[in-house]
Amino acid sequence: MMLVRTYVGPSAIEGVGVFAAEPLARGTEIWRLEPSFDRLIPRTVYDQAEPVLRELLDRYAYPSQDDPDILIFEVDSGRFMNHSDDPNGGFPPSGGGIALRDIAAGEEITCDYGEFYGAFELLPGRSAE
Repeated sequence: MMLVRTYVGPSAIEGVGVFAAEPLARGTEIWRLEPSFDRLIPRTVYDQAEPVLRELLDRYAYPSQDDPDILIFEVDSGRFMNHSDDPNGGFPPSGGGIALRDIAAGEEITCDYGEFYGAFELLPGRSAE
């Protein structure tokens, strides 16, 4: 769940992205998993889902670090956070997401998917920022 004001808009990275609606200081907590808000989807549900739902989850969900049999699907704008090899947001092992540097209002918030999804690979034909 995003903990700062954001909006979704056009992204030069991947069509749509999430942007800071206010300046964010380095170290600001920007995201945390909130099980009562974010969707935790068992792998068995994913395996039995209709193809259109599986496509959605393939694009926007990722395995939980605590339990790879659970997929995390963020229901807010966090699901539009794009990958960057030089991100301004980070996900340290202690949990949550933080601003790695000052982020200006209107700047796209990015992260390195590899920090929390070890099997992450860019889709064919895509490149990281």
